[in-house]
Amino acid sequence: MKLKYFSHSSFQITTGAGIKILIDPFLDGNPTSPVKADDVEADYIVLTHAHSDHIGDAFSIAKRCGSTFICVNELAEYCKSKGFNAHNMHIGGSYNFEFGRIKFTIAHHGSMTPDNTYAGEPAGVLITIEGKTIYHTGDTGLFYDMKLIGELNQIDYMLLPIGDNFTMGISDALKAVEFVKPKTAIPMHYNTFPVIEADPVEFKEKAEAMNNDSKVMEYGEEIVL
Repeated sequence: MKLKYFSHSSFQITTGAGIKILIDPFLDGNPTSPVKADDVEADYIVLTHAHSDHIGDAFSIAKRCGSTFICVNELAEYCKSKGFNAHNMHIGGSYNFEFGRIKFTIAHHGSMTPDNTYAGEPAGVLITIEGKTIYHTGDTGLFYDMKLIGELNQIDYMLLPIGDNFTMGISDALKAVEFVKPKTAIPMHYNTFPVIEADPVEFKEKAEAMNNDSKVMEYGEEIVL
């Protein structure tokens, strides 16, 4: 299995069988993305919420690739209303797909589509594939139930925002890592815009000083999990 980071909160997972799962594909309007929407493929697209910097290029990619959306019920219904395939889920629920298991968690944020349609609750997502679990927190502030998520799940990779203003900043993200205790913490959602400027190396160094492994993924970098 491979994990690729496009910047902001956009990632792509490629399974050993070659199935590609995109998460929050914000590419064309993203000044830090090294790729454009037409450069990526997706069998499935996971959306944590509907803000424009997360739903991003999801529809253009899904139209070209025939992708299936996986998201909370209201957002899934919105995707269906636009003519796309979607698997409806909600927070606390899990489902076994052909590639692995997905479970949605709470996230403290908002969710509204670019055309101002209510899109349900924002979410984080636990993705378990080939014996490893990735926790993409979505856009969120710090919350104490992260501790419970860490107790109930062995998190191999935690993808969490550090950019502040709209989400956790570095200090709260470090507390989130303390709660969840992932094997590796990977910062995201920073430096896309001036208002969320943050230093991922500072996060990494402070996480490691707390005896937590951390990796800063470069934009466009792909790693083997």
